[in-house]
Amino acid sequence: MKNMVEKETIERPNVKKQALELRSTIGSVLKYTALCILSFISIFPFVWMVLGMTNTPVDITSGKIKIGSNLIINFQNLFSNELNFTRSLWNSAMIALVTTVFALLISSMAGYGFEIYQSKRKDLIFNILLLSMMVPFAALMIPLYRMFSQLNGTVLGINSFLVVILPSVSTAFLIFFFRQNVKSFPKDLVEAARLDGLKELSIFFRVYMPTAKNTYAPAAIITFMSSWNNYLWPLVTLQSPDKRTVPLVLSAMGASYTPDYGMIMAGLVIATLPTAIVFFVLQKQFVQGMIGSVK
Repeated sequence: MKNMVEKETIERPNVKKQALELRSTIGSVLKYTALCILSFISIFPFVWMVLGMTNTPVDITSGKIKIGSNLIINFQNLFSNELNFTRSLWNSAMIALVTTVFALLISSMAGYGFEIYQSKRKDLIFNILLLSMMVPFAALMIPLYRMFSQLNGTVLGINSFLVVILPSVSTAFLIFFFRQNVKSFPKDLVEAARLDGLKELSIFFRVYMPTAKNTYAPAAIITFMSSWNNYLWPLVTLQSPDKRTVPLVLSAMGASYTPDYGMIMAGLVIATLPTAIVFFVLQKQFVQGMIGSVK
């Protein structure tokens, strides 16, 4: 009798352990199944674009999801199209790169200044700046358009690239993002640099910027992607066909009476690649920089 009681006492923990292991296994299977399904849903549009650019418009509209034989023809139609897709790639690349460079420089200097330098009203100004994030850009388009239209005939007039670039070179989000990261920047370095005789601009460029690479990476990704995919403001301000950006050209391709979906798919794949490459190259710094901004 005593042996049976001891045996039951030993078996009970084993049964509980097995039940916990089974529950953990089922939970892991369900979790990874859900992740696989969500991953498939996320990547399917891009896979469909890649397959679509190899097919004819008839195959695409009929829902064919196979590798076709129309790839070369679609690319030939894309780059020989009267909408000048090649020119739009250059326009988008130039606007996105210039916007990114100046936005990083100006916004990082503003965020650095808000945190490093002391002023009685800086928090009030910063809060007003944050409130501007609540105003949708659509509400600002008409005032901006009227302002730039008064400068027609100059480099800042309507139908110039600077009109597209200037509203994006300093945003409340980027200033807030850089200020949050500057909070973790050692202030002792600034004091030491001042004692060594460095001027304020030299401290910013030679001390702060080299230590903030992980901050600039996510800011660069966000700014580049936003500028590359910008549609509404270029649509309003860039009126010449030779100054259209990639989103405008792709939109015009889809607006024709008989859209060539194979050509459009090829254009969409090419338009997606720059932002994807930038993200995958800087993804490690992107995660580190975003974590730093949350802290």
